Amino acid sequence: MKTVSLVAVLSLIISVSVSVFGQKTFTLSSKDLGGQGTKGLEFNGFGCSGENKSPQLSWENAPAGTKSFAITMYDPDAPTGSGFWHWVVFDIPANTNELVANAGNVKLNLTPKGAIQSITDYGMKGFGGPCPPKGHGLHQYIITVYALKTDKLGVDENTNPAVVGFNLWNQTLAKASIVAYYQR
Repeated sequence: MKTVSLVAVLSLIISVSVSVFGQKTFTLSSKDLGGQGTKGLEFNGFGCSGENKSPQLSWENAPAGTKSFAITMYDPDAPTGSGFWHWVVFDIPANTNELVANAGNVKLNLTPKGAIQSITDYGMKGFGGPCPPKGHGLHQYIITVYALKTDKLGVDENTNPAVVGFNLWNQTLAKASIVAYYQR
């Protein structure tokens, strides 16, 4: 009897573990961005001569209750004392699971209707690619998608990244990131 009970308890533990740890997680991926940034991603300005083209991004398995998404790209290695925000997009509708390549170019209007691209640390709206100082070594560029519990973040296109970040922190259900490295 004790052996049967022990086997039943172990079977229950294993099946609970599989159902808890075998769940699909919120995931971000890109068809055109790997572990290293490219000249296509690099900013065009501030001494850089890249194409300033934001990568294609897609995500899956957003948590229940997601009402919108936001995306940021951040360089914690920038020699500023506070890092550098390269891209801030929010109010992306909940039925969206992808941004096409170059969606960060606000002139092309490639983001979903209602999405807002606010200012970056370059002082401009939309995507501003990597442009680390020459010889400064590898910088990491963290691209994060946030699943939000609100459909509107309550800020506008002129809101600075720190204030957007505060609002993201307050409304995030889950987030997923990918990291690319780049140096000049």
